[in-house]
Formats: sequence, C-alpha cells, structure tokens
Amino acid sequence: MVAGVLTQEFTSTVSVDRLWKAGVDDAHNLLPTLLPHIISSIEVLQGSGGPGTLKKFTFTNAETDYKHLTDRVDVYDAPNHIFKHSVIEGGLIGTKLKSYGFEVKVEAAEGGCLIKMKVEYDSIDGGFPTEEEAEKIIGEVVGMTKAVEGHLLANPGAYN
Repeated sequence: MVAGVLTQEFTSTVSVDRLWKAGVDDAHNLLPTLLPHIISSIEVLQGSGGPGTLKKFTFTNAETDYKHLTDRVDVYDAPNHIFKHSVIEGGLIGTKLKSYGFEVKVEAAEGGCLIKMKVEYDSIDGGFPTEEEAEKIIGEVVGMTKAVEGHLLANPGAYN
C-alpha cells in the first residue's frame, strides 16, 4: 500500500459564493444536468449536505473504469469554503485503491476565486496511479468544476 496526494489549483472569474452554492451545495442537482453524457444521476442517500451526508453517483458508459460510487461528506465548512469527501464504495475502491478522498478549497482572488483541489489516496499495490491515471482523476474533478463555472458564466443570474 502506498499513500499519495494529487493537487491542482486554478482560477475562475466566478465569485466564491456562487461557485460554492452551485458546485457544492447544489452539485447533486446541477452536475447530472450539465454533464449528462458522464453522470446519469446523483442521489442523496442520507443527510442534508453536511458531514455524514452520503451521495451515490451513477455514471454513463462514458466512464469505463466503474459505473457508480458512493461518497461521504467529511468536512463542510461553508464560511471558509472547504469541502472534503471520501469515496466509501464503488469507484476505484477495491480495484486500484484502498481509499481515496477529495478536498476542495475556494478562496477569493482578484476578479473571482482560486480553487485548490487535493486528492488523497492509498493504493492497493503501490503501482497506482500512473501519470496518465493521475491526470484522469484530477481532470475529472477539474472538468466538473469547469462545467459549473461555464454554467455560471452563461447564466449570470444563477446562484446569486
């Protein structure tokens, strides 16, 4: 087993509050609408968004590594815009990873915000992730955030 961390930072011209409302608070409704070719549904199994909330993501055939995953909210810190969640079932659990989780921190920046993402993982055999697999994991999370950003830029009245 090998523990590791993947990180990515990028900026957005969208405000912290709008990105948080859309990308964290309403992601279970918004993401399947914005990315129907990837995400079939996101079902809230338990909770109301705070720590302990469980969500099941069901993916389309575009996702070839797995068909679903269930994640648990570990940290929901709205005042500081920090959101952490762990995959507890499905996804890469049991095939390539013993565990993995994501942290997103959104900070105010000149003209919008800075998004800091971190993926922490424990691999099963130490051979994961390859550079290509690491780029895919980070790319998927960044892609979801960019889809939310695009929606907010196209709809300036949304999530105000």
